[in-house]
Amino acid sequence: MLVLVDEPRRGRPGRPLRRVAADEPHVLVTDLGITRGDGVFETVGIAAGRPQALDAHLARLARSAALLELPPPDLGVFRAATLEVAGALADAPSAWCKLVLTRGPEGEDRATGWAYGEVSRDWSRERTDGIAVVTLTRGYASDVTTSAPWLLQGAKSLSYALNRAALREAQRRGADDVIFTSTDGYVLEGPTSTVVLRLGGVLVTPPVEAGVLPGTTQADAFELLAARGAATRTRPVRVAELADADALWLMSSTRLAAPVRELDGRPVAVDAHLTAEINDALAARTS
Repeated sequence: MLVLVDEPRRGRPGRPLRRVAADEPHVLVTDLGITRGDGVFETVGIAAGRPQALDAHLARLARSAALLELPPPDLGVFRAATLEVAGALADAPSAWCKLVLTRGPEGEDRATGWAYGEVSRDWSRERTDGIAVVTLTRGYASDVTTSAPWLLQGAKSLSYALNRAALREAQRRGADDVIFTSTDGYVLEGPTSTVVLRLGGVLVTPPVEAGVLPGTTQADAFELLAARGAATRTRPVRVAELADADALWLMSSTRLAAPVRELDGRPVAVDAHLTAEINDALAARTS
């Protein structure tokens, strides 16, 4: 399912969006999103036709666009495009919609935007059995957002070669996923996920100041769990604390909460009951 956003920039006139055939070409080969990775995106989970955490995803799209100095996106149009994709995929229990904004064709003063959706793959094994994870350095210190803001840490850009390379390295090591670490010894995030660990009964996640994306799924999980009396906290997490955690998850919009069963070859206990509680609550979200 593909919806083109013909005028994705805020405050510009024009026909806002149109549904087109997803198996036909629509993006120019000169588009800077293709040739330079010069753009941003969001992936919105859809449950039975309901986009989940849509407001948070749209806010993060705008935040990423600002970090890349892209034209401010028309969030109302991207919202409408997401709802159209979600409606077309309403018969699927689980789907996703990717929102994309690029700087547009090189040499032209126009941005490119679209919303593309598919039915999700089955993540039940990862959610129940857990995943094997390795830690890999990202090569930056945890103060990168202030010491080197031009590196765009904390932006969800289309420049994903590093993340894909990290996942291939994990596969070479016999693992499923990655937790990035900083050169000064702090936990960051996964290539496509937010890290959550339980320490002394408190659910903890690293802060955005460490150069990580604000996790939409993690934020909803913390809100849902806090309403049930769970203790949650956002703070810097030392790499050494991973060994002290009695449970560990990677959270993302499509896979939701995947418990880590092995970290760098060391077994990690899986809290199956809490994981199921988190995933059931996330799947039941209505917005």
